[in-house]
Amino acid sequence: MKSYLVGGAVRDRLLGLEVRERDWVVVGTTAEQLLKEGYKEIGRSFPVFLHPETQEEYALARRETKTAPGYRGFEVEFGPEVTLEEDLMRRDLTINAMAEDDAGRLVDPHGGERDLAEKVLRHVSPAFREDPVRILRVARFAARFNGLGFAIAPETMALMREMVERGEAAALVPERVWQETARALGEDAPQRFFEVLRECGALKVIFPEIDRLWGVPQPKRWHPEIDTGVHVMMVLEQAARFSDKVEVRFAALTHDLGKGVTPEQYWPRHSGHEAASVRLVGEMCERLGAPRRFRTLAEKVARYHGVCHRADELRPDTKLKALESLGAFRADSLLEDFLVACEADYRGRLGMTEDAYPAADVFRRAFAAASTVSGADLADEGYEGARLGDELRRRRIAAIAET
Repeated sequence: MKSYLVGGAVRDRLLGLEVRERDWVVVGTTAEQLLKEGYKEIGRSFPVFLHPETQEEYALARRETKTAPGYRGFEVEFGPEVTLEEDLMRRDLTINAMAEDDAGRLVDPHGGERDLAEKVLRHVSPAFREDPVRILRVARFAARFNGLGFAIAPETMALMREMVERGEAAALVPERVWQETARALGEDAPQRFFEVLRECGALKVIFPEIDRLWGVPQPKRWHPEIDTGVHVMMVLEQAARFSDKVEVRFAALTHDLGKGVTPEQYWPRHSGHEAASVRLVGEMCERLGAPRRFRTLAEKVARYHGVCHRADELRPDTKLKALESLGAFRADSLLEDFLVACEADYRGRLGMTEDAYPAADVFRRAFAAASTVSGADLADEGYEGARLGDELRRRRIAAIAET
C-alpha cells in the first residue's frame, strides 16, 4: 500500500497558492484492508475513504471504461493491480494529473508542471471526450485562473467543440450542470466560464436563455456596448468585484434574459423585458434545480432593476412598495444583495465601470427612514389589525418623503 497526494493540492502548491484541501490516491491495497485500518467509506460510485485521523479523502486508484453516453456512462475498475499512472491517465487536465509521493517527489507523466509554467489548460488524453462534465470543468478552471493568464490549449478547445457537436453536452444532467455552474460563479472571473462555453458551442445547449443574448442590440444611449450578451458579461464581472455571494452573481447574470426574446422588429427597445426575464429565470431555475434563494433574488433583480435605476424619480409610496417586495423589513432581507446586483448592472456598460451609483443610496436612505417607524410603537398607541397596517404604511411613506 502506498499513498500519493494528487490533483488540486499538488497544482496549487506549484502555483504558490493556498492549498485548501488535500486528496489522496492509494495503490496496492483493497477496500477491505482500508476498512480494517480504520478508514471510513463514503464513496458511492467507487471507493473513497476518510482517514481515521486527518479526515482527508483517500480513493483507491481506478480505471474507467466508457460504456454509454453522458458522465454516468462509465464502468469503473479498482484494485491493488491498478497503478498510479493509470489513475492519473483518466483525469481531465494535465495540471490536475500530477501526484506527490510521501517524500514530496513529483509524479508528472503528462507534463502538468510544464503546462503550469506555460499557463495552459490542456487535456490529458483523448479519453477527455468521454465525459461531458469536463467541458464544464475546463470552463470553470478558465474562470478560476483567468487572472493568472491561463488559456485553453487550441487542441483542447477543438476537442470540446467536437464533443458538443456529437451531442455529449446534451447528455449532461441538470444537477451536475448546476453544481459546476454554482462553483464557477464563485470563481474570480465567473464571466469567463460562460464565454468559454459559448466559444465551444455548449452555452447554446446548456443555457439557451443566456446564449441568445449575443447579437441582440440595446439603445446606444444607455448601452454604449450595444450587444446584450456583452453587457451581461460585463455586469457579471462587476458583480464579482462587489460581492462574493454566488446568489448576487447569478442575479446579475440573469437580470436581462427577457431581452433575448424581444421580437426583432422592436429592437433595440425592449419594452416589458422585465416580466419576460422573471419568467425565464423561473424556468431556468426549475430546469437546473437551483436552490430557492437563487431564484428569489434573481427574480427580484430581473423585475425591479429598472425601478432601482430611477430611484430619484420615484414617489415615496413607490419606494416603500419596492422595499416591501424585497422583504427589507424582515430578517431575511434581500435589499443589500439587490442593490449590489443593480449597481453591477449600472456599471456593466462600456465606459461606466467606475461611475458612481447614487440610486443605491437613495434606497438605503428610504429604508433607514422607514425603519424608524415601528409596528410595535403603533400597537402601543392602540392601533391593531388592518388599521395598524394602514397607519404603518402611511407613516413610513411620510418618513421616506422627508429624506
